[in-house]
Amino acid sequence: KNQATGDLLVMSISGPVRDVVGYAGNPPQPMWPGGARLALNFVVNYEEGGEACILHGDQASEHLLSEIVGAQPIVGTRHMNMESLYEYGSRAGFWRLLEAFKRRNVTATVFAVGMALEKNPAAAAAMVEAGWEIASHGYRWIDYQHVPPEVEREHIRKTVLVHERLLGERPLGIYQGKPNAQTRRLVVEEGGFLYDSDSYADDLPYWNYSFGHPHLIIPYTLDNNDMRFAQALEGDRFFHYLRDAFDTLYAEGEQHPKMMSVGLHCRVVGRPGRLAGLVKFLDYVLAKRGVWICQRVDIARHWHAHHKPDFSRIQALPAHL
Repeated sequence: KNQATGDLLVMSISGPVRDVVGYAGNPPQPMWPGGARLALNFVVNYEEGGEACILHGDQASEHLLSEIVGAQPIVGTRHMNMESLYEYGSRAGFWRLLEAFKRRNVTATVFAVGMALEKNPAAAAAMVEAGWEIASHGYRWIDYQHVPPEVEREHIRKTVLVHERLLGERPLGIYQGKPNAQTRRLVVEEGGFLYDSDSYADDLPYWNYSFGHPHLIIPYTLDNNDMRFAQALEGDRFFHYLRDAFDTLYAEGEQHPKMMSVGLHCRVVGRPGRLAGLVKFLDYVLAKRGVWICQRVDIARHWHAHHKPDFSRIQALPAHL
């Protein structure tokens, strides 16, 4: 192995080519509808019922993103506190979030785990009734890092079928959430997605050319995300961070409009004390002019229509893929 270049390593590891350049300081004018300075999208992650649990055939309990500080997976048995903390999200938190958005006539995108939708048809029906976009968040809320490609491919297919059965239409977007180096290839191979959001690499959408034809990436966020405040006991910390991020992007938008995503979880921001911070932010942005509050599929359709891909950049698929 050449330690200076890493040539052997590059040849032995598959997956998409990295792009650390992006728009190189010269982003395109997105031309958002109405000349908006900022495209703002709220994402409701609907995961409760699809998390790790031995009742789902998993080896251990869930341990991520709950009220339990430093939680660890419990192997071979159930974690009753963790289960009920997740159940709060689907039983109470989701409905509180839904009401807050409906009261203000604000739309959203749902990153919906397929198994979670199957377990709560009432929530699925409410998402449809609200007119929200419902994108795929995988069939399970698990780490796909070491899941075999044939299993992940089947999970992607299965989730599409769940959407068609419960919601009446297939998802047009996907956020696997915990992907691996082959996830995007499987998404492109499936053929029905307008975009994926398994990236945090930019403030604007961009095209990926790694898998035979152009594929749109709409970056997501892990900072404008209530997961960062899961241990906070008050909503104001969340509000202050979102407001500062919004103000920065809104100011930049006078010359170079961008997009902003806000990530939400029913079991986190759906708690009363944290929801207060989100409500403050909703009311804050609704008082601003020049903000396009939209769904991710709206952004995808806009980008497909106004920012065509460069077909000369398409890369041939390696033979071993």
